[in-house]
Amino acid sequence: MNVQDVWKHFKIPHERRATVLDSIAGALSILEGKRYSYEDFWALKQVSFQLEHGESLGIVGPNGSGKSTLLKLIARIMTPDKGMIETNGSTAAVLELGIGFHGDLTVKENALIYGVIMGLPRSEMKRRIDSILDFAGLTRFQDAKLRNLSSGMQVRLAFSIAIQTEADIFLVDEALAVGDAEFQNKCLDKFHAFKKMNKSIVLVSHSMDLVRAFCEKALYLTNGEMRAFGPSEEVTNRYTQDMIVSSGA
Repeated sequence: MNVQDVWKHFKIPHERRATVLDSIAGALSILEGKRYSYEDFWALKQVSFQLEHGESLGIVGPNGSGKSTLLKLIARIMTPDKGMIETNGSTAAVLELGIGFHGDLTVKENALIYGVIMGLPRSEMKRRIDSILDFAGLTRFQDAKLRNLSSGMQVRLAFSIAIQTEADIFLVDEALAVGDAEFQNKCLDKFHAFKKMNKSIVLVSHSMDLVRAFCEKALYLTNGEMRAFGPSEEVTNRYTQDMIVSSGA
């Protein structure tokens, strides 16, 4: 993976819209010639790093530092405003709730559709659906509408489908935080299997132990900028030390 000089920004309106009617009123005001100001928020600034085939990366940093934005750029859900991202091989992403899911369909129907979106043939998904639901702990909920499931259960479903793919790089955004101990242990077993198969994991996590255990490299972001990149032990130690200093401990 090659990430070179990546920048990403969003426009934040200064006027807060409390309701749909407020938004419509604002749009009409713009049409009438009134100007509304926006603030440019740079979520990522000048991010560059390289990851060799089979290496895994842990992305750490405080909330709002740009970790999830970077994962979405790698997954090509978003595009950078500047810079380049090259990935060698296919990717499978478990990034956030809602991508590829539909609340009015059943859990089983959503799993079949999501698997096809992830690149698995429909016939293969039908063959694997029972094991996917079992891994997610959702077999008894397979005929329930997805909207009736908790957010954690939905992320478990997405993760369970993603690991069925033949991807070379797995992008995971705190998926382990939504499960109980049994589900987390099953995920960790899968990570071990991926490592033995020389697959890469790009993992956003607040668990320094998890990053050290599965990632050769780590990237420390703060305010959208790179604070450190290198061996996971060194980078996570620096992040931990910074957190201690900032807390005044």
